[in-house]
Amino acid sequence: MNTQRYVKDKKGINTILASLLMVVIVVVAAVMVYAWSTGLLGTLLVKPNTGEGPLSPDSSVFSNQSNVTIYIRNSGSSNVTLAAYYVTDSSSNTWQLLNWAGPTIAPNKAVATNIAIGNSLCSSCQYTGTPNAFASFQSGYSYTVKVVTVKNNPFTFTVTKG
Repeated sequence: MNTQRYVKDKKGINTILASLLMVVIVVVAAVMVYAWSTGLLGTLLVKPNTGEGPLSPDSSVFSNQSNVTIYIRNSGSSNVTLAAYYVTDSSSNTWQLLNWAGPTIAPNKAVATNIAIGNSLCSSCQYTGTPNAFASFQSGYSYTVKVVTVKNNPFTFTVTKG
């Protein structure tokens, strides 16, 4: 009779261990799904270094109602070539030039970069927003300028016309 008792107990222990192992597997899987869904895994994984930027504005000068020159500094370790720009006002009206042959900025250098809006200075510019709401740079207003590199990396600046 003792032999049967030990066999039954052994089966009970195996069932408990199997259940605990399944709980551990489910908890580990749940933690991994949570980490993935919150983006934690994306921050832990190594991202490839594009070698571009950061870009930052040194200063800006408005030469007229439709043109601003921004001195953009490349603090990165390789050349950066600009390929497009977007200029947005506070009402989300935007001028954009998508096929721009922008300047190439060498590492640790600042380059004067002309950003034009309106069809008079920029015939290839496209406008989106309220019709005729953003036809020129107005004194006292701030504008968001986003430049995009040939490697499709965006850099955003704010300029204010005094």
